[in-house]
Amino acid sequence: MLDWVFQIIIYITIADVILSWIPDLRQKQPWARSLHEFASIPQKPIRNLFPKDLPIDPAPMVIIIICQILMHLL
Repeated sequence: MLDWVFQIIIYITIADVILSWIPDLRQKQPWARSLHEFASIPQKPIRNLFPKDLPIDPAPMVIIIICQILMHLL
């Protein structure tokens, strides 16, 4: 059951990263905004750990790695 939850979080994170490359879609479509808001929940604490001036956002990669580790441990 927990594997399924972690897989959903990974897929939502990947979809959010892909949608970040299409900013018009994220701004105009309510489902894309909702997906971004949901994906931001676990990413906000991780983003606070890194400096704001990084050229890329490491939070999605960290979320995916953490989910993968937890899936293998549980």
